[in-house]
Amino acid sequence: MTTGKYGSDLMVEVIRGLGVPYISLNPGASFRGLHDSLVNWDGGGPELICCQHEKVAIGVAHGYAKVTGEPMAVALHDLVGLLQATMGIYYAFHDRVPMLIVGGSGPADTARRRPSIDWFHSANVQGNAVRDYVKWDDEPRSAQASVESLTRAWNIARSGPAGPVYVSLDADLQEQLLDEPLTAPDPALFSLPTPAGADPAALMQLAEALMQAERPVIVAGFAGRDPRAFELIPELAELTAAGVIDMGNRLNLPNRHPLNLTGTDVVSDADLVVFLDCKDGEPAITGVDPATRDLTSKLAPDARCMALGFGDTGIRGWSHDYGRLKQLALDVTADTVSALPQLVELCRALGAKADEKTAARRDKRRQELAAKHEARWASWQAQADKVADESPLSTARLAREVWEVVKDHDWVLTAGTSRGWAKKIWDFDRHYRHPGDSLGTATQIGISLGVALAHKGSGKLVVDLQPDGDLMFDLGTLWVAAYYEIPMLVIMVNNRAYYNDWAHQEHMAIQRGRPVENAYIGMEIDGPAPDFAAIARAQGWWAEGPISDPEAVRDVIRRAADHVAQTGKPALVDIVTQLE
Repeated sequence: MTTGKYGSDLMVEVIRGLGVPYISLNPGASFRGLHDSLVNWDGGGPELICCQHEKVAIGVAHGYAKVTGEPMAVALHDLVGLLQATMGIYYAFHDRVPMLIVGGSGPADTARRRPSIDWFHSANVQGNAVRDYVKWDDEPRSAQASVESLTRAWNIARSGPAGPVYVSLDADLQEQLLDEPLTAPDPALFSLPTPAGADPAALMQLAEALMQAERPVIVAGFAGRDPRAFELIPELAELTAAGVIDMGNRLNLPNRHPLNLTGTDVVSDADLVVFLDCKDGEPAITGVDPATRDLTSKLAPDARCMALGFGDTGIRGWSHDYGRLKQLALDVTADTVSALPQLVELCRALGAKADEKTAARRDKRRQELAAKHEARWASWQAQADKVADESPLSTARLAREVWEVVKDHDWVLTAGTSRGWAKKIWDFDRHYRHPGDSLGTATQIGISLGVALAHKGSGKLVVDLQPDGDLMFDLGTLWVAAYYEIPMLVIMVNNRAYYNDWAHQEHMAIQRGRPVENAYIGMEIDGPAPDFAAIARAQGWWAEGPISDPEAVRDVIRRAADHVAQTGKPALVDIVTQLE
């Protein structure tokens, strides 16, 4: 038996010392040294989460970070594993979640490569494959350099705006015995940079503009990543008599707060719109015809726009995920983690000096906005009532049936919202209820798994309103939840189609005068319809379905929720829904 310390042992000491809780992976020979050290070196750790696809491994870390605000690690096999993971990495970058991605590579010394396999699995500067959508990447060339690289990467990932980083760890360096006594330094010696603060004069200017505006509107994006924002944003709205539009990137305020005007036309009469940590706030102020792509401004001609957030910080040239250039009368660059409490304090002080006339004007505005909120809420309930008896279930009825069960638990919704209906029916009254809306197809189940992992052991009922098309990409995730006993309740929102794209084809057919009835071609997930309950049971889940009788839905969801709560293991219910 060989004794001594290997390069990968040192790398694991660093990773473990940083406090990394989990490392998700799909096994690969290019990090076999690291894998051995994670299992065997000096007690091992962090815990490995084996996934059936690299993109899922990224998704798990994505969901975990959305809940905790802290990174997991992900290990990717060589160049090919990195390429499999690219879509997940891009969405992690777009969604501003911290993540430490490590990958085996090479060996860089070509004389040390195995014939064939190590060659076509390697690249010059492997990080080039993802450099346009990670915050930073590196390929350390010595064991000592890997210590600094991993430590630097950890801090860069967590610094605002947060995002994924990639460190390519040479396979040969992992497997070589160290020829000198190297140890991992204390991470406390490398302080995380503090959140960027705002220019005091600019922040005061923004506070004064909000307090002077007669009809202000706040558009909230990523601010809710800080749990304090869930209370600070409502207070800012109350102080300024502002309506708030929640963009859904994170949960920014209670959906039943009277000044939550999401889904209304509140921006149409605004004299001031303030974007609060929005990467792209244009959907709040611009209407679009989905068929023709024609754009229409929702803003009044005299409305001004201002912003508080990272601004152009972190924007990259490759991806256009930052949206259209907006006219901003004031753009205050800062991390809202530090700047939002200061802005609220400034508005609080200015509000205390208001005369009776100004105070009365704000009170009247609050009442008007609250009435608009209640009218919108009532209209949603009326819409849900209208389709309540239809079969198959409408997504509105499904959201109601699930709510009647989960409201008796301390619940968390992972990503999908049943075509938006959960936010129109459920009561999102705590900051942890929802870590942010779903992203692109083939991301939700992986992210949901990470959300459930983050809440494991908390006693919370984690609910995933899961689209069928999304799950079909990554059926192997079901095994992960069963194997690691990750408690989550998956409710299939199963319309047996990629209906989002189906609707696009209907638009095209109508616009061009062609047969709308052909829209299903290349869109349906039917004939045969996947039996998701059978698939789940085959991978170790409690499962029932498919359920098409609306009157049977609530009881089966209750049985599934009870199973999760009582056993700490996952359950799935397959509900057949309408095409909508």
